[in-house]
Amino acid sequence: MKHPMLMAGALLLGALGATAARPATPKEFLTPLEIEKIQDAQEINKRVKLYLQFSALRLKVASERLSGKDSAPGDPLELFSAEDMLDGYFRILRAVMMNLEDAQSHPKTDPDKFQEALKDLKASTEAAAKPLAALKKVAEDKLREELWNLVTRALDVNEAAREGAAAALKK
Repeated sequence: MKHPMLMAGALLLGALGATAARPATPKEFLTPLEIEKIQDAQEINKRVKLYLQFSALRLKVASERLSGKDSAPGDPLELFSAEDMLDGYFRILRAVMMNLEDAQSHPKTDPDKFQEALKDLKASTEAAAKPLAALKKVAEDKLREELWNLVTRALDVNEAAREGAAAALKK
């Protein structure tokens, strides 16, 4: 039998090694103003609508970055790359899905507002499919592997969110 202190030490070293191997903490994917708006939006339909507006903006800015258009001075997204925008899109959609899961399990959630949020998610993800496909083509044409991987990940979460919203709306 191994000594408990040795096992704890091995676990600690493993955890430190895993932490050291990870890249730096990712950038916040929402601006301070966006975070404030999300915090103020307590109803699920309003919160999801905001998240979806922010996700659409991420796709627009990613496309602009790749076409060479610079941000205006003072733009809260000016220091973010196309890759950052796609990572943000992915993380926003995951946040939407988690918020919907939480709302669904909460007994006080208004069913009409929940349905509205699902409809907005379905419409938004359907609309995002074309710009995401265009971004993937640009990534392929420019041989930008990291961008291609991020677009692929964004396409996957986009499709999962669309399918989930469509299935929930049928119930």
